[in-house]
Amino acid sequence: MSFLDQLDRAATLNHSMLCVGLDPEPSRFPLDMANRPDRIFDFCAHMVDATRELVCAFKPQIAYFAAHRAEAQLEQLIAHIRQVAPEIPVILDAKRGDIGSTAEQYAIEAFERYGADAVTLSPFMGFDSVEPYLKRHGKGAFLLCRTSNPGGDDLQTQRLASVAGTPRLFEHLAHLAQTQWNLNGQLGLVVGATYPAEIARVREIAPTLPLLIPGIGAQGGDAQATVAAALSREGAHKPGPIIVNSSRAILYASGGADYEQAAQLAAREARDTLSRASAALA
Repeated sequence: MSFLDQLDRAATLNHSMLCVGLDPEPSRFPLDMANRPDRIFDFCAHMVDATRELVCAFKPQIAYFAAHRAEAQLEQLIAHIRQVAPEIPVILDAKRGDIGSTAEQYAIEAFERYGADAVTLSPFMGFDSVEPYLKRHGKGAFLLCRTSNPGGDDLQTQRLASVAGTPRLFEHLAHLAQTQWNLNGQLGLVVGATYPAEIARVREIAPTLPLLIPGIGAQGGDAQATVAAALSREGAHKPGPIIVNSSRAILYASGGADYEQAAQLAAREARDTLSRASAALA
């Protein structure tokens, strides 16, 4: 089953566009887990167990594990997801970006070592930094396009005088991902919830691609504006699926004994808010 098939199945099963980002910060862990990097797996597994019936994907961020020498716990966590929620795809948030044999090794890391279903990539070294991942048929690759951080303006909104129409860099990237780069229908784009007007522009250029949208919750993105922009429909195309990520607002909804119940409640509220926003477009 391809990543897109998995995503569609999970979204239908859980009536959800919500992705829970697994960004473990031991200093924020509750109770006896606080400041215990050796408990990263335990905390994240509890988050998976609490939210697995509410999400369409999980997105572990590799740096939060590697910083604490917890790569083995990341492997253990993904194995746990496979056991308790086999229908939910895993997006490894790695933001890799390199060429040649190095990119091949990163693809092995993502898809063989960790067993992820999709990975996030930085595409700014060009197509040859993306192509090794596309050799893994059925796997997904999300390219950074219009990110939620203010510094994204430094490059992403600059206009390309050498390209017809002088598109902004993120617009040109969206076009490439929708067309000649998308060899096997495996590509998606990362667009930040903090820029809904630019999400709508990306959707106009790339109507069928899946969009991974971080930035709601702690980063302040508006769920309703995000969904309206990402599911806007132009012409005959049905909009591609959207995956709206929330991390800290769910993981750290409570620092007390009720942390699992609080995470579940926060995830349910986020899922239902996204569902209502989608229904309002019908």
